[in-house]
Amino acid sequence: MIETILLNFLFLLFPVIIALVFFEDKLTSLNKYLIVVLSAVTLVLCMAFPIKLDLGFIIDLRFIPFIIIALFGGYKMVFPLYLVLNGYRFIIGGEGTYQSLIFSTVIFILVPLLSKKFSQQSSRGRILYALFAGVFTTSLYYFALGFNYQKLTSEFWLLTFSSFVVNIIAIFIIMSLIEKIITNVKTREIYLRSERLNDISDLSASIAHEIRNPLTVTSGFLQLLKGSKTISPDEKTYIEFSLQELERAEKIVSDFLTFSKPQCANMVYSDFKKEIEYVENIMKPYAKMNQVEIQVSFTNTLKKSYDENQIQQCFINLFKNGIEAMKENGGGSLYVDVSEQKDHIAIVIKDSGIGMTSEEISQLGKPYYSTKKEGTGLGMLMIYSTIRNVKGDIKVESIVGKGTTFLITIPV
Repeated sequence: MIETILLNFLFLLFPVIIALVFFEDKLTSLNKYLIVVLSAVTLVLCMAFPIKLDLGFIIDLRFIPFIIIALFGGYKMVFPLYLVLNGYRFIIGGEGTYQSLIFSTVIFILVPLLSKKFSQQSSRGRILYALFAGVFTTSLYYFALGFNYQKLTSEFWLLTFSSFVVNIIAIFIIMSLIEKIITNVKTREIYLRSERLNDISDLSASIAHEIRNPLTVTSGFLQLLKGSKTISPDEKTYIEFSLQELERAEKIVSDFLTFSKPQCANMVYSDFKKEIEYVENIMKPYAKMNQVEIQVSFTNTLKKSYDENQIQQCFINLFKNGIEAMKENGGGSLYVDVSEQKDHIAIVIKDSGIGMTSEEISQLGKPYYSTKKEGTGLGMLMIYSTIRNVKGDIKVESIVGKGTTFLITIPV
């Protein structure tokens, strides 16, 4: 019995090891079909090497991958496993086939109902959810199995207790490994994004500094020429145009510096109210043109030091993205809520636009990646860079066709 359980546990590790060894760099975009196939193989292997009871029933760890996929993927991902499980069980035959069908159907109906709440939990919360599902299903299984015994012997209770403990331990270990892999992938993504932003920040500061020097010198000489009495009116006009273009070039360089570190001259200690009101006012005409209503709620009293120009540009980009996301839907409402949560400022920006897939969300903030055809991706890059400068965090929730919510939390 112990050898069989250990072998089943080895089968459970199979998809985790395969994903980690062969798809380490692609775990965030790992195809759902591949996950289902690996889980189906695990499920079949567990059923192929079961513990056989004298009654003719078989016991194995087949329901562990079934439960985990049901929690992570819901009905769509677990349905193929439901077909594989019952199809192979009918091939094996023997006593308990119909009981297995009924039991797996109950799990198939009930467990995926937890999927939505499960995905919203923290790492520890998801492990607890999985353990709860394991306890529930294991208890239900042995409760149903007990009706096939005329007398529940000590052997049955020993088997029940052993199998119950093994299922719980196996679920805990597998879920802990999965959550550790997810945490490592997220940590690596944050590190890589931080490194990219640092590189762009340094490059921006360097380029802006080098460009500003010749612009300043050129502007000075043109100012001297403009004051000369020996040049014609037409030449003065040309100089005026040149000065205007130089001023525009300096403005572009200043905007480019928003990718750099906060500038001391622009630092303020405030609660974001002035910036939110400023951005709301300048974006209202653009919103009205696209049939979008901006609704702002401000209840924050906490203050933070930040670069005023960077924060304004960050909010402009977020507002603009939300408004443009609602263009194709004929308009809508852009909800902005600024509140305080203990020692954090919470900024929620929610639209009812076209939404994004999980794959698109995972790419946000990467240089030159944009969900818009004409987009460059630098706007989102600037948003992530600015929030990183104030030690903040960005979480994105989106449903295709229903809208997107940006939750920004900034520690004070």
